[in-house]
Amino acid sequence: MIPTLILFGLIFGRWWRFCLIAAAIGWPVVLVVGDVMGFEWGLVGAAGLAVANTLVGVLAHQGVLWVVRQVRHRHAAPKIS
Repeated sequence: MIPTLILFGLIFGRWWRFCLIAAAIGWPVVLVVGDVMGFEWGLVGAAGLAVANTLVGVLAHQGVLWVVRQVRHRHAAPKIS
């Protein structure tokens, strides 16, 4: 399930705050609804791991955005005054 959260971060990494909050809340809900875990303290750890895995995807997304912006900036036409 780790790749699912990394993929979530990769796809929606532009809105990184939303991604991290959704992972922290959504993943424990998925675990409880899927009857993988009950309401217990382990859900706090699951939420932490979900945020960490989503953060990997978000950082990859943001890194790609940074590279694209750098390349566009270098290849931009010079301004003529």
